[in-house]
Amino acid sequence: MENMKNSEIIELMRERHSVRQYTDLPIPQDVREKLLTEMTRLNRESGLHMQLFFDEPECFDSAMAHYGKFTGVRNYLAIVGKKSADLEEKSGYYGEKIVLLAQSLGLNSCWVGLTHGKSHAEIGRGEKQVIVVSLGYGEDQGVTRKTKTIEQLCQVAGEMPDWFRAGMEGALLAPTAVNQQKFLITWDGQDLAARVNGRGFFSKTDLGIVKCHFELASGHAFDR
Repeated sequence: MENMKNSEIIELMRERHSVRQYTDLPIPQDVREKLLTEMTRLNRESGLHMQLFFDEPECFDSAMAHYGKFTGVRNYLAIVGKKSADLEEKSGYYGEKIVLLAQSLGLNSCWVGLTHGKSHAEIGRGEKQVIVVSLGYGEDQGVTRKTKTIEQLCQVAGEMPDWFRAGMEGALLAPTAVNQQKFLITWDGQDLAARVNGRGFFSKTDLGIVKCHFELASGHAFDR
């Protein structure tokens, strides 16, 4: 995705929707290798312990998964990391990079917080599994979600720069738990920031996903 233009990245985000029903078509080896290579790179960069599983149906063969209307899930990403104050946000940020890569490779996906069974992830001492992402070839491409307006989700001093508007277009396309969009992005002419706005499930993980989308769509990074 490094060679994609910002407009192409936004279009990729627009095409991606949450998918819960999958076919039994296996993920080809070359696609697996690309995902694994990127995951290894991002683990090294972030310090996370993300793990990919292919042809593993047990995690989504549970009462909770059936309650969540998941069917045919045989592949998934388990996002694991050292317990810390920023683990949830980091999990969303780096996990979404893999989600978008998967989309660019023709796969479908869904962030799954609770409606799955026990994953096969290795969880070391001091680590926790934050969330998992289902992967595979969907029975359909999912549906477009309703979204809040740009103005409801940001605060800008003065006229909104074009790059900021592009970033907000990406942020609006970020998946959030039950489509809650509990975030606020601000620009005072000098500092770019984002924070959780209100209470909600997985809101810190959502914030990481939102930041990922904004940065990719705008070409501007948040102040660390």
